Amino acid sequence: MRELSHRRRMLVLAICCMSLLLVSLDNTVLNVALPSMRSDLHASVSGMQWTIDAYTLVLAALLMLSGSTADRVGRKRTFQTGLVIFTLGSGLCSLAPNLEALVIFRMVQAIGGSMLNPVAMSIITNVFTEPRERARAIGAWGGVVGISMAAGPIVGGLLVESVGWRSIFWINIPVGVAALILTARYVPESRAPKPRRADPIGQLLVIAVLGTLTYAIIEAPDRGWDSPLIVTCAVIAVAGLLALVRYEGRREEPLIDVRFFHSAPFSGATVVAVCAFAALGGYLFMNTLYLQDVRGLNALHAGLWMLPMAFMCFVCAPLSGRLVGARGPRPSMLVAGVAITASGVMFAVFNAQASDAGLLIGYVLFGLGFGMVNAPITNTAVSGMPRTQAGVAAAVASTSRQVGQSLGVAVIGAVLAAGAASAATSRVGHAASPAAATAFVDAARPAWWIIAACGAVILLLGLVTTGRWAERTTRHAAALFEGEGAPTGQTSASAKA
Repeated sequence: MRELSHRRRMLVLAICCMSLLLVSLDNTVLNVALPSMRSDLHASVSGMQWTIDAYTLVLAALLMLSGSTADRVGRKRTFQTGLVIFTLGSGLCSLAPNLEALVIFRMVQAIGGSMLNPVAMSIITNVFTEPRERARAIGAWGGVVGISMAAGPIVGGLLVESVGWRSIFWINIPVGVAALILTARYVPESRAPKPRRADPIGQLLVIAVLGTLTYAIIEAPDRGWDSPLIVTCAVIAVAGLLALVRYEGRREEPLIDVRFFHSAPFSGATVVAVCAFAALGGYLFMNTLYLQDVRGLNALHAGLWMLPMAFMCFVCAPLSGRLVGARGPRPSMLVAGVAITASGVMFAVFNAQASDAGLLIGYVLFGLGFGMVNAPITNTAVSGMPRTQAGVAAAVASTSRQVGQSLGVAVIGAVLAAGAASAATSRVGHAASPAAATAFVDAARPAWWIIAACGAVILLLGLVTTGRWAERTTRHAAALFEGEGAPTGQTSASAKA
């Protein structure tokens, strides 16, 4: 692919960011609308979990396939197909007559979404070849998450209060159409010179593991952990994981290439992505229920309360991208780990939700931490790896994000459902009783400890998987791909960590 002008590269970045805006905005808008959807569709808390996890699970299961397919048939072509399917799925979601149909249409959205973010990231990686410029581009990319977090709750609240929850899916349609037109005009086509072959058995094993594990976690509070169905799902998940590791280790061109994980930074970024997005998924799900069910706020006011968190994410994401470009991933990961841990501890130990000031500080800290963590995850995932494998490397990072968000919603939703089902089913718009509020807060305490633990893991990995030793493992991993393309390069400051 020929070198593009600076202006053209910026335009390609903007178009790719539109796809991230589609997916991210869809999630943040949906969270604010959950109580209204639950009331209209007569759904339980676990039903609301499925409206989120049906999307993130399918997305996580198909990201690797989409990344390798894009490397083989063309990234631009795959990206355009994803835009069409996602936009169509959004229209179908707005017409869903019941919860079951909504969950199915969310899966259609996810099929399209799986072709957007990882493919867009591989496009960015191939367009921005200079390490510092690429780190800044990834920082801008991460800033879009902040924009979606800032705009999503407000836009969602306004739409839910004025038109109804179905309108939250309408906003995807004009954005999707605009991105499709601009992609056809400005985004260059690229593909890997030697793409990998399809791996249908590995793909089915991934779906089996993610699907059965999440189903068991979400449904266990209602059916019981000793339910034959839940036990069977757990056994299938464990057996599927063992079979996946064994099968993929023997394939010449596996779906999940273990050579990537010879890099300590890459492996660390994968775990950090799971932890960060598990914390985010659980945080948004829990706070949506708390603000609307316990505090009795409407969707718009609940969205306004989340604005400080979103604003910090919006401000910190591009700053983190510049910091990664200048100093490597360690500073951003350390700040992220400390901030997310502190936010979780504030709620778990000091009952931050008991006062407006405490709630505000907790939201600001979490927004700071999450805003700082995205750039080092993405940059570390693709840095040092051959550009020909950019789609696969980016897909692993994106898969980790979606797996994390699915598990966060499933685990924290299960904790809340098991500990305070009565408090979680209070009517929207009516303040809960003090007893119900206390029950919800008590049930949420273990969930806050889970979020704090996620932050602690990010902090630990920020220390362990950066520095000279980590950089040597990345060079070793890149050498395993020798002959498959030039490395994308490390940030020049990575050795300084």
